[in-house]
Amino acid sequence: MDSDSKTVVHIGGCHCKSVRWKVVASSSVVAWECNCSDCYMRGNTHFIVPAERFELLGDSEKFITTYTFGTHTAKHTFCKVCGITSFYYPRSNPDGVAITFKCVDPGTLKSVEIKHADGRNWESAYLQTGIASYSKVQK
Repeated sequence: MDSDSKTVVHIGGCHCKSVRWKVVASSSVVAWECNCSDCYMRGNTHFIVPAERFELLGDSEKFITTYTFGTHTAKHTFCKVCGITSFYYPRSNPDGVAITFKCVDPGTLKSVEIKHADGRNWESAYLQTGIASYSKVQK
């Protein structure tokens, strides 16, 4: 999180609005463009927040289904109605939530810095990125 950024409540969700959530995060975020087989095919670019700063709204839970593969650590959630992954639980940050930045409603994200995550070579790249620190609560 950029220390010069303001922390705000972001609201967002899927295309059909069946899945809605809120997340407390900086107005300026670092988003990860991952090239793992799943993120690459979906074109997913996400920022990571501590799980305690994420909340599903309303009856969103009943519209969510989950896909896992490989180690089954990442929980790729998507809307049962429209198929959009607006958030998921990443392997890199089991204590966090990955928010698809393009699924945040307009108006609260002031800047997005995009970094590359080499998900195809996850084991060797994970420690080099520092991505694990993004799900820690900044005091």
